Order: sequence, then C-alpha cells, then structure tokens
Amino acid sequence: MRKPVTTTILMAALCVTITGAIAQNKTGCISLNELLTAMPEYKKADTTMAQYQDGLQQQFEAYKAEYNEQLRVLSSADTSKFSKVQLEVKRKALGDLYTRIQGFNQEANGLIDQKRQALLLPIQKKAADAIQLVAKESGYGFIIEKEVLHAYPATEDILPLVKKKLGLK
Repeated sequence: MRKPVTTTILMAALCVTITGAIAQNKTGCISLNELLTAMPEYKKADTTMAQYQDGLQQQFEAYKAEYNEQLRVLSSADTSKFSKVQLEVKRKALGDLYTRIQGFNQEANGLIDQKRQALLLPIQKKAADAIQLVAKESGYGFIIEKEVLHAYPATEDILPLVKKKLGLK
C-alpha cells in the first residue's frame, strides 16, 4: 500500500519538474546591433570615436606634410647649397620620418581599437544586462542573436521588450 503512494508522489514531483524545465526552454532572438545603435550612449560613443579618429588623422596629415616638405627640399635644385654631410643627415632624417609614419599608422590602428573597446564595453554590458533581465522576466531560457540566424519567428523577437526596459523608443 505504501509503495503506490510513494510512486504517485514521485511521479507528480517529476511532472512538475518537467513542466518547469519545458517552460524555461523558451527561445527568443534579438538584434544586438539594432539595440546598441538605438542606445543614446552608443551615439555619444560614436561621436567621441569619430573625434578621436579625426585627431589621429590630423596628426598623420602633419607627418605626411613634413615628409613631403623634406622630400621636396631633397629633390630640388637647392641641394647644391648643402654639404655632403648635411645631405646625408637630411636623407637619414627623411628615412626616419618615413619609418615614424609607418609606425604611427600601425600604432593609430591599435589606439583606435583600444578606444573603441573602452567606449563600447560599458554599453555592451548594459545591453547584455537588460537582455538577461528581460529574458528572466519573460521566461526565456535562451536568447540568440538574429544576425546569426537564417530564420526566426517574429513573435520571439525580444528587441521591443529590451528597448522598453531601457526606456528607448
């Protein structure tokens, strides 16, 4: 008599557990790029990034102008007024400037990547936290980025919910 009661209780507990697990396997999708670009912080970071790149571009243009000026001096007929040692020093300076320009180009790319990461990391974290919160509140077990999907049901797109959570239109 005790065995059927115990079995019935175990079966009921198992059914409740399975039902809860099935409810948590709801899958949603979101366009992270669309969410990020809708955030005001992203727009500010994008403007800051453009200004930073402009500053680096101006520095690069200054190096180029200096290089072209030195090259013009060494290519002109005025080189006859320089001694052999002076010409050698000017050619070495031109070579050094060329090397500096090449190094600056590589360094600038690294600086741009670092700046972009520093600006976007907090924004991405805020978006990820909002996605997690909406997923938890709405009972989604999985959220997948739309950009990696070929097909998805429109009803499972949580972008409007996340935008609402962040106070975006």
